[in-house]
Amino acid sequence: MERRTVLRAAVLGGSSAVLGGTLWRGAAYAAPAQPGTGPYGALGSPDANGIRLPSGFTSRVIARSGQTVTGTSYTWHNAPDGGACYPDGTGWIYVSNSEINPGGGVGAVKFSAAGAITGAYRILSNTRTNCAGGKTPWNTWLSCEEVSLGYVYETDPWGVNAAVRRDAMGRFKHEAAAADPVRKVVYLTEDETNGRFYRFVPTTWGNLSSGTLQVMVAGSGTSGSFSWANVPDPDGSPTTTRTQVSGSKSFNGGEGCYYADDTVWFTTKGDNRVWQLNLANSTYELAYDDSLVTSGSAPLTGVDNITGTSSGDLFVAEDGGNMEICVITPNDVIAPFLRIDGQSSSEITGPAFSPDGTRLYFSSQRGTTGSSSGGITYEVKGPFRS
Repeated sequence: MERRTVLRAAVLGGSSAVLGGTLWRGAAYAAPAQPGTGPYGALGSPDANGIRLPSGFTSRVIARSGQTVTGTSYTWHNAPDGGACYPDGTGWIYVSNSEINPGGGVGAVKFSAAGAITGAYRILSNTRTNCAGGKTPWNTWLSCEEVSLGYVYETDPWGVNAAVRRDAMGRFKHEAAAADPVRKVVYLTEDETNGRFYRFVPTTWGNLSSGTLQVMVAGSGTSGSFSWANVPDPDGSPTTTRTQVSGSKSFNGGEGCYYADDTVWFTTKGDNRVWQLNLANSTYELAYDDSLVTSGSAPLTGVDNITGTSSGDLFVAEDGGNMEICVITPNDVIAPFLRIDGQSSSEITGPAFSPDGTRLYFSSQRGTTGSSSGGITYEVKGPFRS
C-alpha cells in the first residue's frame, strides 16, 4: 500500500500532541470513540497484578527477578530489559536482557502452543548493562551493552550456539538495534545526550562479523533529508564514534528502535520524542513530540522501548511517566494501552509480541521494590488488532 506522511494534532483527553505518523493513502482520520481511549477503549481498574487493561485483555506474571521460573530450574535475572519473541515450532521463545553491571546477559523463556511455560535458560552471561537490542531476520538476538565503549553480542534464543561479540558494529553506549532486510543493514541507537543514529552494513547479509559502521548526517532541525557517512574508527578509541564525522546529527538519548515497511522509528528520552525515518526517500521527521502539546498533559512521557504490529500500530513503553505502554495508530491517534499501578519507581521494558500477535510480553524492571532485584516480567493476552 502506498503511504504518505502527515502532521496533525490529535486531541485526546484534553491534551493535544503533534504527531507525524503514517497514514495509508485513502484512509480518513478518525478520532477515538472516547476521548483519550484510543482503538482499544478505556483502561479498566487494576487487575490482580496491578495492571489496568482495556476490556477483553488479561495479564499474568511470567517471571520475577531472583525467583525460579515456574516449572523450571532457571532463576530469572535482575533488571529485565529489552526483549523479543521467536517462533519455536508451534510455540515461541521470549528473550530478555539483564541491565546490571557486572553480570548483564540475557535469559529466555520457552512456551508451548497453548502458552504454557516449558523451559527457561541463560543465553548470554558476563557482560555489562545489557539494555535493549534487536531481532535479526535469521532469528538471533542482538544484545547491546549500554556502557561507554559497549559492544553488541549476537545470541542464540535456543541457547545452542555460543554468543558472539560483534566488534565491527562499533563500540559506544549501545541501546537498541533494528534490522532492515530491504537495505540489508542494522540500525543502532546511542544513549548519550549527544548520541548519534547509526547503521551497520554487513559485508554479507546474515553475517555480522564484518562490515561498515555508518552514521546519519543531517541538519539540526526536526525534519529534512539525511544521508549516511562512514565512521572512520568504529572502536571509538581514542575518539568517540559520535564525534568522528562532521555534520552527523545529534540526538538526545537514543532508546528504542523499530523497523517496518521502509520506515524506521526510534525514541529519544532526553526530549521525549519519537523520530521517523522514511527510508524510501531519505527524509526524517517527528512522529511524536510532547513539547508541542498545547494543553493538558502529554499522553506519552519517558519514551523508551518501541515495537509494532502488523496493523501498523506502534507500542511505546514508558521509562517512568505513568508507567504506561502507549499505542500510536496509523491514523495518528495516541493513547494508553495499559498502565501499571503502584510501581512509580520502575520503568516498562522489553515489549514484544508473540509470533501470532495475540500476546504482548514486557517487564517492569524494578517492580514494586524500586530495586533491580524486584523485576517482574508479564504477559498480556487479548484481541490485538491484526
